[in-house]
Amino acid sequence: MDTQKAQAFIDKKWDDEIVPELIEYIKIPNKSPHFDPKWDEHGYMEQAVQQIANWCEAQDIPNKSLEIVRIPGRTPLIFMEIAASDGTNNPSDDTILMYGHLDKQPEMSGWEEDLGPWIPVMRDNKLYGRGGADDGYAAYASLTALMAIQKQGLPHARTVVIIEACEESGSYDLPYYIDQLRDRIGEPSLVICLDSGAGNYEQLWCTMSLRGMASGTLKVDVLREGIHSGMGSGVVPSSFRVIRQLLNRLEDDKSGRLLPKEFYADIPHQRLEQTLKVAEVLGDGIVEAYPFVEGVEPMAENNFERLLNRNWRPALSYTGASGMPEIENAGNVLRPTTSLKLSLRLPPTADSEKATEALKRILTEDPPSNAKVSFEPDQAGDGWNAPDVAPWLADSLERGSQNVYGKPAMYMGEGGTIPFMGMLGEKFPEAQFMITGVLGPNSNAHGPNEFLHIPFAKKLTTCVSQVIVDHYKRG
Repeated sequence: MDTQKAQAFIDKKWDDEIVPELIEYIKIPNKSPHFDPKWDEHGYMEQAVQQIANWCEAQDIPNKSLEIVRIPGRTPLIFMEIAASDGTNNPSDDTILMYGHLDKQPEMSGWEEDLGPWIPVMRDNKLYGRGGADDGYAAYASLTALMAIQKQGLPHARTVVIIEACEESGSYDLPYYIDQLRDRIGEPSLVICLDSGAGNYEQLWCTMSLRGMASGTLKVDVLREGIHSGMGSGVVPSSFRVIRQLLNRLEDDKSGRLLPKEFYADIPHQRLEQTLKVAEVLGDGIVEAYPFVEGVEPMAENNFERLLNRNWRPALSYTGASGMPEIENAGNVLRPTTSLKLSLRLPPTADSEKATEALKRILTEDPPSNAKVSFEPDQAGDGWNAPDVAPWLADSLERGSQNVYGKPAMYMGEGGTIPFMGMLGEKFPEAQFMITGVLGPNSNAHGPNEFLHIPFAKKLTTCVSQVIVDHYKRG
């Protein structure tokens, strides 16, 4: 592949079409169904599906078909088939599966004054707004990578593109579509996913593992109704103190280290070596990527341990609370109940269902002060650990990174979860994986001021083209 020609085509496609499309896409508040249970009634998801499908349908790609697949009561899915360069389109043929999603996380507070989740703003070659980087660009980049190959008359395998609309809710709709489309998908030998992260914006980053997740709502009730704190405190156990005691069963309150052994898994030696190399390349950039308040110290004693904490060790976050009024409305009342939303990230090889069961048992057995304690499980998703990278793919990733960025390809784990990857790993155990993405330092997916780094995304698209070409030639 002529990298310069491919990059020139891709740059123009991004500038002329993809960026304007993403600007319109960001304006749509198509929150994932977990965050918008009335998504179907509101119509925003359908609006996003139609926008992306219309652009994809309009692209000049020979022997391409597109269908919006629908299962009643579930979010829709865009399914595309692109015949091999020789015109054949048989699911039994060698197949590439490309994946992305179009649903979004909720608004989140804390956006800068001139930014907002549904307000697209271009600044310093970064497109701000919810969903552009996670993961609206994926459908556009996938087809553009294929078109760049076709413009040079290079051969490629049959390709299937799946764009789901439930990923941010744990992809609970996706298994039904995969089962329904299994015969049309075939047996992919290569999976390309554009929904992951990057350690910097200077080279190609490939994700080798993803953490799993167990989550739910912990609730403690101590009274049938609130009472005057002067009358009740010292007699009625505080629901907040009870919940604090329960949390001490899970984590060390000084280090944040999780205590139950059920949440841990062995870290493969190869992943330790890769993590050490990432720590050497990124250095303190690992910490500088976070918007720390001045003076706050990061966890762990060095960057290697911080990466392991983020990618291979369990970690607990408290993502929501109820039962506590806003400060301006807080009277001298002993509150009857406190609830916390818990998000437990798990090692890539841990069993999320077993972890959820353990989480519920640890929190609810023998409650302090005999308070009423309940734990309502929410999302559970297994992580993913990549198979060994085939020599042809390792060579291709390195070639692409060197030709496009001028630096070597890097391999790292990610702390987030892409439920589809674990599902694919089980269904297609012989497949190779290129899991990559544009969520680099400060891009802040799920949080305020999310952005898509346009120059990096353009180059990443070219690297995807290189891998598709080399996949065909691998022999």
